[in-house]
Amino acid sequence: MGKSYPAMLPEHEDFIRKQHIFFVGTAPLETNGHVNISPKGYDALRILSPSDVAYLDLTGSGNETSAHLEENGRITIMFVAFEGPPMILRLYGSGQVTLPTSPEWEELVPLFPELPGARQIMRVRIESVKTSCGFSVPFYDYTGERDTLVKWAERKGDEGIKEYQQEKNRESMDGILTPLGKALR
Repeated sequence: MGKSYPAMLPEHEDFIRKQHIFFVGTAPLETNGHVNISPKGYDALRILSPSDVAYLDLTGSGNETSAHLEENGRITIMFVAFEGPPMILRLYGSGQVTLPTSPEWEELVPLFPELPGARQIMRVRIESVKTSCGFSVPFYDYTGERDTLVKWAERKGDEGIKEYQQEKNRESMDGILTPLGKALR
């Protein structure tokens, strides 16, 4: 049976720190808009307090999460135990996008490893934490991070990344302008 908490407990934080992947879910307000679920790897998430987390978001082919957060702020982050005791943990909250040009960037970016292609930091104020059994989740072995995205960003270089973001990250697939898109105007 699932349980709800107003913030993360120490055991939730310990569980999160052991995970190699997490999933981010957002959606636009428009009922016919697309729900987005994005897997995130690398060492990209930081627990700032029992009710506040942030993750470093790398340049990718879309920017749905950013657009949805700009529009309505709703976000869910899900962690799943693929090894050890079964558990699913979800953080429900409201998020904000921090771009490299904002003052908060300088406060947050030192918390993360330097990764090429870093485009924004998503900060989430947690409103509810929910755990569930995860009994049906299979075991998977973690064998390491893929280096494909890092190598792609290194080959592109800073200017190539900016051009790519200008082309691919300005708005969501539903036409919602992202904070990055607004900054690139």
